[in-house]
Amino acid sequence: MGTYGSIDVKPLAGSMGAEIGGVDLSKPLANEQVADIHQAFHDHLMIYFRNQTLSPKAQVGLSQHFGKPAIYPFLKGLDGFPEVNALIKTEDDTKAFGGTWHSDTSYKERPDLGTLLYAVEVPPAGGDTLFTNAYQAYETLSAGMQEMLSDLIGVFNSDKLYAGGRAAQVTKLGEMGKAVIATEVFEAEHPIVRTHSETGRKALYISRAHTLRFKDMTVEESTPLINYLSDHIVRPEHQCRLRWEPGTLAVWDNRCTQHHALNDYQGQRRHMHRVTIEGDRPV
Repeated sequence: MGTYGSIDVKPLAGSMGAEIGGVDLSKPLANEQVADIHQAFHDHLMIYFRNQTLSPKAQVGLSQHFGKPAIYPFLKGLDGFPEVNALIKTEDDTKAFGGTWHSDTSYKERPDLGTLLYAVEVPPAGGDTLFTNAYQAYETLSAGMQEMLSDLIGVFNSDKLYAGGRAAQVTKLGEMGKAVIATEVFEAEHPIVRTHSETGRKALYISRAHTLRFKDMTVEESTPLINYLSDHIVRPEHQCRLRWEPGTLAVWDNRCTQHHALNDYQGQRRHMHRVTIEGDRPV
């Protein structure tokens, strides 16, 4: 772990996650703050800031410290800020967005590097997000399993869990469904053991949500191992849990984590603003 001279860092769990204090993200960040935040991001994989006031413009500006903001292919962004998606579940909606374990856009040739999610409105209880450490998941596999996976390539598909197509299912998400803009199916091949482009550490890169099969294997042949590894990634000892408050901003690394938005707040409203960061090709 690094040392931090300009921010306060409080670990959330033994596996991952940390709260960052001593920073007002609505103001320009000093170079030392940017460097410390990046270090905490790599050390803890998911970092979060409480009691922030962020306009969409400010959120996009902040995201540029991590890379180039991406355009999500399936939802229209906010007017004037196409990089910002409003993720809204109203009091009348029963389905939620992101309600399964996954890494954002792993079905793209260049999956998004990271995600910045800002809480505009949250229910008084419920609506937490779970995160899991894919480095730790890989490192706790047996040497034999690691060797077997070393050259395995996964086929990732955007429609795997969406009967009738991803866009068709997203249109059923109440208010959010009005922003659907794409019907394209994305598919890409990536190594199941991914080497992080900045830290050099290896992470398990696979999920039930997006990994359809292994290259040169059928779905039926692939499914048992996909299920085993997907279960292993989300073992409780690899996880942390973030309870949202209005004004909380979380930033996580999609190269070495997965997350799951809990849908346990029926009859309540949850409104989040999301920006993702363009990534590189997994190796």
